[in-house]
Amino acid sequence: VALVIGANDVTNPAARRPGNPVSGMPILDVDHAKSIIVIKRSMGHGYAGIDNELYVDPKTSMFFSDAKGALTELTAAVKTLVG
Repeated sequence: VALVIGANDVTNPAARRPGNPVSGMPILDVDHAKSIIVIKRSMGHGYAGIDNELYVDPKTSMFFSDAKGALTELTAAVKTLVG
């Protein structure tokens, strides 16, 4: 599981392909994870101003919230699951 908090352009798999504003940019390879959780306040664009392909990946779950609130909820949910 990859947990992404607030990152945008640095997680965009489009950086691996030429011809777009993030081409060649070093990125975190979170798209290689089996499951991805992204915590963001909105679907807003990053500095490059382009959509992030990671957000529509079937392996990605989007959690729209501020980081503190989302992490509090996730922690409580995990504690419920594991006892």
